[in-house]
Amino acid sequence: MTCQEAERLVTPYIRDELTGDELEAFLNHIDECPNCREELEIYFMVDVGLRQLDHDSGTYDIAGDLEHKIEESYLKVSHMWMFRMFRYAVSTLSVMAVIVTALLQFRIWFF
Repeated sequence: MTCQEAERLVTPYIRDELTGDELEAFLNHIDECPNCREELEIYFMVDVGLRQLDHDSGTYDIAGDLEHKIEESYLKVSHMWMFRMFRYAVSTLSVMAVIVTALLQFRIWFF
């Protein structure tokens, strides 16, 4: 992912509008690129700060809120990967079960 693509995804990230793959790529990029991480921090502070002022609520630890959001995003990505692996495992086992069933049925028919 390029810096330009990451900057385009900052606002959707703050608003939780990224798909799983976009989220994973975005998180990987902001871990490696300090400039994009700084952009995210600035946009997050402005966006969340303004929303908190509008609603007259929230915490004053906006940087801590960002770190918490990033941690939650990593957890979401890890859950996504675990679900994918589970889905692939179930699909593979299902195909194998169909093949074994077919082989057993052929054995009954022809032997």
